[in-house]
This record gives sequence, C-alpha cells and structure tokens, in this order.
Amino acid sequence: MTTLHIFSRRVSIGSVVSAAPVVFMAAGACSTGESPDSVTGAGTPADLILSGGKVVTVDESLPEAQAIAVAGDRILFVGSDDDVDAYRTSGTRVIDLRGRLAIPGFIEGHGHLMGLGRFRIQLDLTGTSSYQALIDMVEEAASEAEPGAWIVGRGWHQSKWDPAPAPSVRGFPVHGPLSEVSPDNPVMLRHASGHASLVNARAMELAGVTAATQDPAGGELLRDAAGHPTGILTETASRPVGEAYAASREAMTREARYEEDRQALRLAVDEALSKGITSFQDAGADSATIDLYGDALAEGELRLRLWVMVRDTAVNPADYLPRVRAVGLGDNHLTIRAMKLYADGALGSRGAWLLEPYLDDPGNAGLNTLPLDEIRAAADLALRHGFQLCTHAIGDRANREVLDIYEVAFARHPEEAKDARFRIEHAQILHPDDAARFASLGVVAAMQGIHAISDGPWTPDRIGEQRTHERAYQFRRLIDSGAVVMNGTDTPVEDVNPIASFYGVTTGRMPGGDVFNPHQLMTREEALRSYTLGAAYGAHEDDIKGSLTPGKLADIVVLSTDILTVPEDQILDTSVHLTIVGGKVVYRTDDR
Repeated sequence: MTTLHIFSRRVSIGSVVSAAPVVFMAAGACSTGESPDSVTGAGTPADLILSGGKVVTVDESLPEAQAIAVAGDRILFVGSDDDVDAYRTSGTRVIDLRGRLAIPGFIEGHGHLMGLGRFRIQLDLTGTSSYQALIDMVEEAASEAEPGAWIVGRGWHQSKWDPAPAPSVRGFPVHGPLSEVSPDNPVMLRHASGHASLVNARAMELAGVTAATQDPAGGELLRDAAGHPTGILTETASRPVGEAYAASREAMTREARYEEDRQALRLAVDEALSKGITSFQDAGADSATIDLYGDALAEGELRLRLWVMVRDTAVNPADYLPRVRAVGLGDNHLTIRAMKLYADGALGSRGAWLLEPYLDDPGNAGLNTLPLDEIRAAADLALRHGFQLCTHAIGDRANREVLDIYEVAFARHPEEAKDARFRIEHAQILHPDDAARFASLGVVAAMQGIHAISDGPWTPDRIGEQRTHERAYQFRRLIDSGAVVMNGTDTPVEDVNPIASFYGVTTGRMPGGDVFNPHQLMTREEALRSYTLGAAYGAHEDDIKGSLTPGKLADIVVLSTDILTVPEDQILDTSVHLTIVGGKVVYRTDDR
C-alpha cells in the first residue's frame, strides 16, 4: 500500500498508482510512462479499435487518419482502416466510427472543478435577464429555506440585464429589493466573473460589514451617496461575507460537509466528461480540496485527468510546495505542480487593472489584488521548487506588471527558468507592446475563447472602441508572434463546453450576430490545437497527451459533426458521442 502525504491527512492510493510512480519533489522528476517505441509494434494485440471515421491527430507527422488502435491506456497505432487490422484479435473491442470525427480529448485549460460542481447545487443565475428575475429566484428560494439558512448562487452579470438595474451605483444593483424578499436568510450571490458578490442586509450583518467598514487592500465596498454599503463587494472585500458563510457550514457535521463536497466533485466530473473533457486544469485548489482529490483518486472516482494549481492562503508556500508536488499519480490522473496567484480582478466588475482608467468609470483604473512583492517572491519560490506559476491578469497594466516580474525572475534563475512555462491566466487586455513578450519570455497565454464573445457586447463600454480593437483578446497577434495560446472556459464563469470556446475563437460571433475583433480570430486547426496539444504544453504534459500519437495516453473524443469543416452556424450544434480516457469509454450517448 502506497501512501500519499498531502498536508495534514494521509490519503491511501493503493493499487491505483501501480502504473505511474509517485513523485515527491525529486529534482526534475516526471512521470510520463513508457516511451512510444516501447508500446508500439506490429502484432501487438489491441484492446480497443476505433475505425471507419475521420481521425484528426494534431500530430504534424500524420495529421489525418481513419483508425486508432489502443493497448492498455496507450495509443498503439494510428493509420488506415486496412492497416489497423494487424492489431485486431478475438478479444479486441471494435467501435465503428461511421464517418464521425475522432480527435484528442479536450483539455480544459483553466477552470474551477469544485466551483462547477457547487454551481450545480446552488442557484444558477446565468439565465437572469434582469435584476427583478434574480430577485424572484431569491424570493422563491427564501420561501423554501430553513430559517436563517444561507441562500447562495452565482452567475449574474449586470451588463447583460435589460433593463439595467435601477436604482444603481456605478451600474451595479443595490441590495434593498434583495433584502426585502429575504430579510432573515442571508444571501450571497457571486458575479459571473467570480470577482464580486451581491449580498443582502442580513449577510452584511453576520459579516460585520457596516458603513464604518474600510475598503481592504485589493477590494472595494460600493457605497451609495450617503456612504452606506450597497451590497456589492468586489475582490477582497467579499472575504468577510465568505467567511461568515463558511462559519455557518461549521454547524454541519464534518461527514455531511465532506459528503457535500464529494457530491459536488462527482457532478463536476460527470459534466466535464459528458462534454468531451478528458483532462481538467484546476485553476486554484486549497489543501482541503487537494485532499478531497486524493480520496477520489484512491476510490476510483477521479475519472478524468486533473492538473492542479495550488492556491491556499492559510499555509506557508515555502513549506507546502516541497511537500505537495506530485506528478502523474494514479496512472496520470492527478498532478500537482503549479501555483495560482491573482494580480487583478475582472473586467465585468471593473476590477481588471488597466493602464488607463475605465471609459465608463473615469476615476477607476481597476485593482491590484495582490502586492507585487508577493508575486515576485512567488516567482522565485516556484522556480526553485519546479513549479509553474500561473498568475491571473486581465487588464493591460496587470499583464505588463506580471510579465516584468517573470522576466526579472527568469534572469535571476536562468537554469531553473529553462522551459519553465510560466503562464498568465486570461490575458484579456494587452498593450500591443506586451503581446510579443509572451513568446520571447516563453510565457503561455491561458485564454478563454468563450469570454471574447460573451464579454464582447459590453467591452467597448468599459474601455472604448479603440482600446477594444487594439488590445482585447489578441489571439491572432499572440499566435503570430510565436506564443503558445491555450483555450478553456473558466467554468463556472462560463459553461464548461469546449465547443463554445472553439466557436468563440474561430468565428467571434456574439449573441446579437456581430463579430468581435475579426482581426484576432484563429483558424479551426489552431483552435483545436489550443484545446489539445497547446493546453498539454501549458501543463508540461505534451509528451503524454494532446495529440493522437502512438505511445501517448489514449484520451479520445468522438463528435457528432466535423467541427473543422461544417458551416459556421452548425458548430454550436455539435455534441459529444464518445469520451475515452486511457482507452476506457467513460461517456457514451449512442449504442454504436
């Protein structure tokens, strides 16, 4: 029995690590499994064959094929229908693709796995078209809630409401109507971006938020003309209410809290697999969540591959980094080798840190949410301990500051910086002078195509037409400069469905029909790469996943339509027919 020590708990991994060594901060250690040459060869029997389709490999040596053979959890062969028969035996399972498209499994390049699961057991506010619609949902929830129970939800966005909220402060709703329908139940509703919260009077009372409360560093309590809190808390100002909610959960038994978290994890994994995601890059997990992942791995419930960025303000990073680093646990189902930091907030909540003020809020240029000295220290720590640093930066000022910090850290640690693959998460607004620095520094741009078409209708309101044209969502400029651009959804900010982000970066088509920044679009082949091999590269995993190459992990998705060739208006109709992880079918919608 092998035991994984993560933080304060002992997680029994047992037989699930038999095919992948456990790594504990060994210098340069990496679990990549067998080399391609050691797993391929004519006459080797296949456990699974997919044939009779169009196979797009994202491998330049053989871009397109008809069939795939799999042995164990690895790809054995990619080629023609005729040649794949050499690997067929009486025990081989054969799936007829019937002309459908098979591609490498999608890799969610930046999402929040537990947030996705919890989103499914809380109020889903993404469909609210007005403040009144949100109030109606809360009123119904309050009528069914136990006295004093918290009402929690996420997904509202004031820029998508028609009519706009009234009364309002700087475009955001005030809590009065919300407090009226839920006077006794505390309410905490996170903005779609996750960078602001709308709370009612009872929640502020429990959190000790009053007119005398000072704005914390990196956050703001929006106030009305009389100086009273409106119920909108941005960035770090949301923490007291979050802590009050967390304290309320202490009334639950430890077992009940744990089971609720496990339910959220199961829901998230099931949804991701149903949408063709075979690997998920989790953009920020604390120690308790990592322990939960270890338990799920040990019990066989972590059915997709998980790559984790550690974010835990309750522990000393200099202490936990050496202890938590792990690569390729459970047959490459769990890797922990990245840190997550936040340099600024979000564009929707006007917290993104800009070089010039917001057009619709002239006295505000956004927020630096973490002191730059702390990011500098984290960059040094990450390089010394073999971690990637993944820093959230949305505004052009935030991106410039983070690139400056990375550049200095790389110069200070030249050996450790070789192929470090530090990342900037989102990179939504970039000054043109800074876009080329991603390639020159080797920094990966972890972007989300769905954000471009979701935010596009109101981005010019925030920063103006010229800055939008020159600086927003520069997919094309980054790729042409030689930078690696990844794709994802930032779920639960957006639906975890990769097809929507693929559509966003290739068409730019916004809900009203207009095209957002057409000069920055990707080709369809580039978009597929950004969701497969590009995302694998951004996690130091391109040697084992991201393309359908013999010797790599057999992570495969079969789609209902060919997203590389169908008319643009049919892309969003695409569904997932098969999701295969390590040669095993983990999701299926048909009997073919």
